[in-house]
Amino acid sequence: MGKKKETQTFVNIEIHDGDTQRVAPKAAAARSELRQDIITGDWVVIATGRAKRPDEFAVPERARENEDVSDPFFDLEASGQKEPLLAYRGPDREWSLVVIPNLYPAFTSGKVTKDLSEGPYFAMSGAGYHEVIITRDPKKSIAELPLWQVAEIVDAYQDRYLSLMTKKTVKYIQIFHNHGKEAGASITHPHSQLMAIPVISPYIDLQLKGAESYRRNHKSNVFQTILDHEREARTRCVFENEHFLVFCPFASRVAFETWIMPKRSGNPYFERITEEEKLALAEALQKALIAIRTGLGDPPYNFFLNTAPCDGREYPQYRWHFEILPKTSVWAGFELSTGIEVSTIEPEKAAEYLRERLEP
Repeated sequence: MGKKKETQTFVNIEIHDGDTQRVAPKAAAARSELRQDIITGDWVVIATGRAKRPDEFAVPERARENEDVSDPFFDLEASGQKEPLLAYRGPDREWSLVVIPNLYPAFTSGKVTKDLSEGPYFAMSGAGYHEVIITRDPKKSIAELPLWQVAEIVDAYQDRYLSLMTKKTVKYIQIFHNHGKEAGASITHPHSQLMAIPVISPYIDLQLKGAESYRRNHKSNVFQTILDHEREARTRCVFENEHFLVFCPFASRVAFETWIMPKRSGNPYFERITEEEKLALAEALQKALIAIRTGLGDPPYNFFLNTAPCDGREYPQYRWHFEILPKTSVWAGFELSTGIEVSTIEPEKAAEYLRERLEP
């Protein structure tokens, strides 16, 4: 008698453009994935073959021990800082938040840019504005502040944005926050930064073009499509309140990447945020950072605001949002040579892990 023929059950795996590929269940479970960003078209690799458990991303305690001795933001006058552009003060007149010009600006104040082109190369002077938004406590991160103080941060973002958006040289305003030395925070005292610049961010330009392309091809808004799908699927949602959804994007560039997106449609401009939305944003931002801090052991991270440019044009297909990128890995040869980022945890598992960190 001949050997009994072994049979293998196959499953269909959907790949790009709706085609399918038959693979064995074990292979399907272990496969890595190439996922495409629905807005920009960029690819990312979800390397499940190199996957880690969520708790393996936690930062060792020793990585957070080195802190600078001097704190130029503790006593602003003594350290030679300029007069505050904005200050929030309590009944005792002590400040809880201030905004000051950066002493060492990446962009310098100027009414017009100057052409500095050379031969085939185009260049201009770096005219713009560079400010620092500082909270009073030198040790407490945003995740550790009371909600009212997080709301002050959001309010200061809007206030300074409105003050600078009409300046002649300004076409785009970038607001960002670096947490931890590995994320670029050279001063440990918690602070955000604002740069008002004469050019539109290439990343924003890519998102703007992607959103317009999606509208032409699908007759719908790509950000609303993302929001609707994530709220329905729930697998990548971390937190939700009346005005905002916090989720790990489908094509996450890094492990535990998190977005905070407003629910209100027709909402390309951050500066038009309402008072009610500011408090809801403060809650959403704090919840996201609490989950990351609790789950990953206070890792370094960057978060930044993406909003439509303030160049006088209309961008109805865009929607402003915040993106949070924890520093869980370092770019190596593949990432540098291809521009394709590799994440070693599925966004679905990352979101589940972060959700659990917020449970009572």
